[in-house]
This record gives sequence, C-alpha cells and structure tokens, in this order.
Amino acid sequence: MSTATSLLTSPPIIFRSTTITTTVPPRNFKPRKLRQSTPKMSINNSPPTPSPTQLITSITKLLWGKSLPPQLLISTVRSAWSTAWHLMMSQLAPSDPSGSYTRPVSQFRNPNHHQLQPNALHLYAALPCPWAHRTLIVRALKGLQDAIPVSIASPGLDGSWVFNDSPIPNGDKLIPTQDKVNGAKTVREVYKMRRGGYDGRCTVPMLWDVEKKEVVCNESYDIIELLNSGLNEVARNPDLDLSPPELKKQIDEWNKIIYPSINNGVYRCGFAQSQEAYDTAVNELFNALNTVDDHLKGSRYLCGDNLTLADVCLFTTLIRFDLVYNVMFKCTKKKVVEYPSLHGYMQDIYQISGVAETCNLEAMMDGYYKFLFPLNPGNIRPIMPSNSDNHSLSQTHNRESLSASSQSVQVHLSPRARARPDGAMCFIN
Repeated sequence: MSTATSLLTSPPIIFRSTTITTTVPPRNFKPRKLRQSTPKMSINNSPPTPSPTQLITSITKLLWGKSLPPQLLISTVRSAWSTAWHLMMSQLAPSDPSGSYTRPVSQFRNPNHHQLQPNALHLYAALPCPWAHRTLIVRALKGLQDAIPVSIASPGLDGSWVFNDSPIPNGDKLIPTQDKVNGAKTVREVYKMRRGGYDGRCTVPMLWDVEKKEVVCNESYDIIELLNSGLNEVARNPDLDLSPPELKKQIDEWNKIIYPSINNGVYRCGFAQSQEAYDTAVNELFNALNTVDDHLKGSRYLCGDNLTLADVCLFTTLIRFDLVYNVMFKCTKKKVVEYPSLHGYMQDIYQISGVAETCNLEAMMDGYYKFLFPLNPGNIRPIMPSNSDNHSLSQTHNRESLSASSQSVQVHLSPRARARPDGAMCFIN
C-alpha cells in the first residue's frame, strides 16, 4: 500500500474547540528583558582525572555498594597496617621487648665551656619540639639573642627537620627560618658538614660551632646549663642564675621526677607499643603530675621563690599537654587546666617577659598532628582548646602571692632593667 493510500484511509481527524483565557497585565507592568546567553565551548572535552581517593571510593562502591567490606578484607588491611605501624614506630620510637618507648641517647654531650668561642656558636631549634623549646626559653631569659643566633627548622613529611621560611608572621612569636649560617636544606645536612661526617639521629636542639664546623652539643639539658652559666660574658642578663649552687640538689631531685615520668612520660604513653607499656607509663605520668600539683599549692615555683632550670623543663611539657599530649598521646585522665596549681603555674611562667615569644602554639600543634603520621594518619589538626590559647595563658594567675620575697620576680619586671655590678643597665629581651 502506497503512502498516499494510507493517508486517505486513515481515521478522520476531529477538531475540538478550545477556550483561550488571557490575563491583562497591570498598568505599571514592565516587561523584563530576557538575558541572552552565549553557549560556552569547552576547551578540554576530556573528563577530569579522578583523585586517588575518588578512584578508591568508586571501586569500593562498585564491589560492595553501601555495605561494609568483606570481613576477610578488613582483617587483611588491619594486619597489614599493624605491621607497617610497628615498622615505622621501630624507627621513630624504638622500644624494649615489653613495648616501652626507649629514648635514644644523645651523641654529643658535655661541651667544654673553656674551649668555646661564644661568638662562634649557632643554635638549631624547632618550635614543636619541647626539648628545643628549653633552649629557646633560657636563651631569651639570659638575653643571648644577639650573641647566639638561631635557625628554626620545621618538621618534614619524611620525619626529618627541614628549613623553610615562614611567609606569614605570627605577631612577635618565633617562626620557622632558613638555615642562617650554613644554608642547608635539612638539619641532617648540617650534621654531615662536621669533620668526619655523621650518620646517626639528627635531632634538635643542636649547638653548632660556626668556625670549627663542628657539633658542640645536641643534648638539651647540657645546652641550657651552658646558656645559663657558661656564656655570661656575652649575656645581657648575666646576673640571672637558673641553677644557683644552693638549689642544685633540689633541682636535681625534681628533674629525677619530671624527666622520666612527665617530660619523657608523655612520649612513653604516646609511643607505647603494648597495652602494658601504656598502662605503666600513664599511671606514672599522672602520679607525678599529682605530686607536682600538690607541691605547687604552697610554692610559687618548684624550688620556692626562684625560677630554675627544673621549672623551664616542666613548663615546655605542660604547655603542650592540653594541645597535643592529652589527645594524640592518649594522656586523657586529666588536662592541665583541671589542675588549679599547675595551670596557674604554667600561666605564671608564660607571662615572664620573653617566654611567650618562644611559644608558637599553632606551630606546636602542626608539628605533631600534621607530621607525626603513625599517630595521626589523617593529618587533621583539632581545634585549639580555649583554655590553652594565648588569651587564656595571659590571664591573671595570682601566683605571686605565694612568694616570700620580691627577689624571685626579677625576671618578671617590665621593662626588666636591673643594675649590673659595673653600673651599666641590663635588659632582658
């Protein structure tokens, strides 16, 4: 049948009447102009390359939909991650057979004060590190900023210390810098510049002899003892003694509590590789904190009215406690802010002129949360606790009421000018 025949034999078309209703616009109606759009041509018609995360997500959805992965896969991944974690921790934080963290011994110890040329010394430090922080505080209190220049390293993605200028200033706080004396890219490069080279652990703080191209010392307590009493000829505050002979025995006694149970205790908690090792470390930690807090109820500082090296060592752990150790190192029983005496004591030391500038709280948190991969694989930094920020640390503490005399506040004076024996004025910066 032809097309014409099929059209003629089709059923008749029926037309129905339709009523059209129109609406009259109001008098003030103004028709809107239609926006003309020009179709855009895509320069690159190829689909975007998916990120590794998107690719993995797509594969898992394809394999299991919205359900959990198979139990076998979960067990396999968990076993592989546990093995990799122990492998990384064995390098990052060596442990004994019980799983307890064992801190490696510093290789460069006991610098000879009499063989040093003070103007040839350079300090290498890092802001997240509590051990390096000790040296920065004593350097500030003694007024050695001009005599002992410092290069501030940053944590690298591979766990090493690297040098990067910080493009963003943080008020008057110390910030990361380049290597100011050797131009090295990493702290490891500096260590290898010494005569005979070096292939051990490249830690901070480290005191460097610029003229001899030699590591003077990389043990933090040896360095702060040197800064306190071995460089008075170039210090702007030579009369300040943070380890006077009459208090030496007390300082040593406090250090025997503070170092193993608190300074190193938080690391023994965070780096524990067994439940038993963690339980032992965390109990020792909080027993020691309770002991110190009870003592500070009736004493402004650990050794009475005088700030000492023992206080400096305790402070650098306390200021990181609520920011990092409480969360990341599982020191969760209590926060420092929950100890009235410890928290006020921490505020007291923070407000000593020159100390706050060494406390870059953001850099402290970044150094742990964003770079200590085995303990925080997501690299997510939590929000800073409100009771641990600069504003809270600067609040009134009333600790001065515990002082028996005004002599203990010599480093608190502002502008902190005191007469030296030769009649000159000495300012602490």
